[in-house]
Amino acid sequence: MKVQIDGWENGGTIPGKFAFGVPASEGHVALSDNISPAISWSGAPAGTKSFAIICHDPDVPSSGEDVNQEGRTIPSTLPRVDFYHWVQLDIPASVTRLEEGAAGKGVVAKGKAPGKNAHGISGLNNYTDWFAGDPDMGGDYGQYDGPCPPWNDSIVHHYHFTVYALDVETLGLQGKFGGPEALAAMEGHILAKGSVVGKYSLNPDVPA
Repeated sequence: MKVQIDGWENGGTIPGKFAFGVPASEGHVALSDNISPAISWSGAPAGTKSFAIICHDPDVPSSGEDVNQEGRTIPSTLPRVDFYHWVQLDIPASVTRLEEGAAGKGVVAKGKAPGKNAHGISGLNNYTDWFAGDPDMGGDYGQYDGPCPPWNDSIVHHYHFTVYALDVETLGLQGKFGGPEALAAMEGHILAKGSVVGKYSLNPDVPA
């Protein structure tokens, strides 16, 4: 399958309007437009009954000890884990494009609601975990929320936007679920997939 995103070429730098955070004129990070990018796909095999979109960043520090701490840098040798930014399932087989902003515009305190939407069903992204316990921002974050890597990380982060062609109309997930649960439900149902990768960094010493 071929996947295309309007806004950057595969392997290119993600423009700030698609990010959750951008470099600040004072301090380190300012909130951005946080717009979901337009994404399209083609070449799905016969028998495709639905699509799924998952965006994840595999470069997230496994420990938060040094994250966004003055006078510290997150070492490149630190083990990394996945952070899911978008989990969209049960997209009808007749749909081969989502327009810019279809999965969110702007930073929404306490998150955008997961669950059924115009394109299927949205799971939780990992800002749900990141803001857990924050009285101003804590909540369930569904749909798309873009990049905001640590401003003191020593590596560039890579964001994988993957579209899956599935042999079922629905994966049957309801309630609160995230990327791992979605991927587990897809096992045995993936007919094809394709990806676009974008790079992003908030560390001025490590440009994307």
